[in-house]
Amino acid sequence: MIPWKLLDLARTPGNGEELQLYQRDTEFSIKAGNYELMNSRIHGSEDALAELGCQKIANQPRARVLIGGLGMGYTLRSALDRLEVKAQLVVAELVPAVVRWNRTFLAELAGSPLNDNRVTVHEADVAQMIKLAQSDYNAILMDVDNGPQALTRKGNDWLYSLEGLNAAFSALRPKGVLAVWSPGPDAAFSKRLRQAGFELDEFKVPARGRGVGKGGGHHIIWTAMRN
Repeated sequence: MIPWKLLDLARTPGNGEELQLYQRDTEFSIKAGNYELMNSRIHGSEDALAELGCQKIANQPRARVLIGGLGMGYTLRSALDRLEVKAQLVVAELVPAVVRWNRTFLAELAGSPLNDNRVTVHEADVAQMIKLAQSDYNAILMDVDNGPQALTRKGNDWLYSLEGLNAAFSALRPKGVLAVWSPGPDAAFSKRLRQAGFELDEFKVPARGRGVGKGGGHHIIWTAMRN
């Protein structure tokens, strides 16, 4: 068995939580403490976040999409593959090192999506960008922390609160879509989405992606439309 190699360390702004980037052969892992946040072998649900979130806006020639959380670039790549050439994709990533890792160690995993001229990256808290937006986006794709459970940074709770969802509703254009990733179902979060005025669909998607071996867990994607 090839051992894991520690490539880099970083701190999350605000709470100082340590993030670690590891590599084992062609596999990469990002951890917060002993908890694995993401792994390059398991990104089917990250792909599905963009697939489902962009489904109803993909044909709009100048769609504007906000992605909360860069991760390993898979959601961004999936969105780029579905949107028109004049679309604009805005990525909010709180941890500067994650952006740097996506330009270096992780760049080839998703085909260097940060090099696409449709992409603008802000090293910023997506919550602040949502608060400042008014009918700015056709879609918001949110994969921040660990979904509604927000395990690693307490400040992320706001994104999944009723106040945060109301702000996301206001940040979307009419018929805009908020798509949210979660490791599992959350009835209370579904209720808050409806309370915020969204028309809601919930999807159970394979963590590894369709056609990638057998077995493995499932994650949840909500798509919530502003009517």
